[in-house]
Amino acid sequence: MNQEKTSSERNKLLIEYTDHITSEEYMELRRRVVWCEFPLEEAQAGIDNSYMILCARDEGKAIGVMRLLWDGGYIAFLSDVIVDPDYQGQGIGRTLVESAMQRIKNDMKPGYKVKLCLMSAQGKEPFYEKFGFVERPNERLGAGMDQWFT
Repeated sequence: MNQEKTSSERNKLLIEYTDHITSEEYMELRRRVVWCEFPLEEAQAGIDNSYMILCARDEGKAIGVMRLLWDGGYIAFLSDVIVDPDYQGQGIGRTLVESAMQRIKNDMKPGYKVKLCLMSAQGKEPFYEKFGFVERPNERLGAGMDQWFT
């Protein structure tokens, strides 16, 4: 039996998940996936005001992050599911999303209903559909919309 591990298997063994990320690490991950950048102070405010942060780390280096925003009522927003392109396809994104979903289920009060929303990066819709998210628009719901202020 071959005892040698692939690089993917080695990386999976080294991944740890923490509840913190610095604004510098967060912005570096945004750069790695070619998302817009903004001041570190603004990034830190987003981190500080998140309901949940989960950061994937390989030997201490931030390689993935997820932010969950929730008002404690019926609306939650899954934001910034980012995995460094060098680490994609190893189940890190799945762990980040499943952790957010489990946190809501654990924290919601009996009888509550919570709608978890997200804005998918283009082409990533099939990834989220695996978790039960429904693409919009559809026969019942209009398109998701957003607007940036600068």
